[in-house]
Amino acid sequence: MSLHTALRYLEQGDWHQAHAIAQADDSALGSWAHGIVHLQEGDAENARYWFQQAGRAFSRDAAAELSALALAIRESESR
Repeated sequence: MSLHTALRYLEQGDWHQAHAIAQADDSALGSWAHGIVHLQEGDAENARYWFQQAGRAFSRDAAAELSALALAIRESESR
């Protein structure tokens, strides 16, 4: 499955489904999605780790991160 699917799950608040997809994606975008999964789960320390793996500053604003991730996924596909 793709990060698009993970993003849809995250937008629905279904971090359980998104977790399996993000965990299987070893890209920076996958790590970022993984961090958002853990934000939604309420595990800030694990989220912080995955944000670091993605090269992103840690943020607790899951909604803003979801919007930014959606934009980054679209941009990566247009290259």
